[in-house]
Amino acid sequence: MTMLQQIMWGSLYLSACVLLEVALLVACASTLIRISQRIKHRRAFVRNGTTIFTALSFILLAHTLHVWIWSTVFVFTGTLPEWNSALYFSLVTYTTLGYGDIVLGPGLRIFAAFAAVTGLLAFGLSTAFLVALMGRIFRSLPVNGN
Repeated sequence: MTMLQQIMWGSLYLSACVLLEVALLVACASTLIRISQRIKHRRAFVRNGTTIFTALSFILLAHTLHVWIWSTVFVFTGTLPEWNSALYFSLVTYTTLGYGDIVLGPGLRIFAAFAAVTGLLAFGLSTAFLVALMGRIFRSLPVNGN
């Protein structure tokens, strides 16, 4: 792939993953609103635990789908020969571990770097979502036994 093609295709898959992340976080927020109405009379432990578990489930789904999207691209473009290598490479790149035991040729390095950027953005969005959620949970807790 030329440099321009790598940037174009990398940007396309990055954008698709970011849209997926945003859609799942919006769906998570809507789900949390519905769940909170159903469990509002339960103990704080159950309410807070259910809220955190639900949010983490959506976030885990989003990150898993991102890795599968990148793996699928690497397999179907012939970049990596089989699913095991593609999933491993995608996961290592997405999380920015970058072990370096699987290295792509010069014609695909920029493209693969977009998988790492996808992970950085997705982890940032997920972290911001969880921080906001935890802030709401902590604000709802009684202070000084009140």
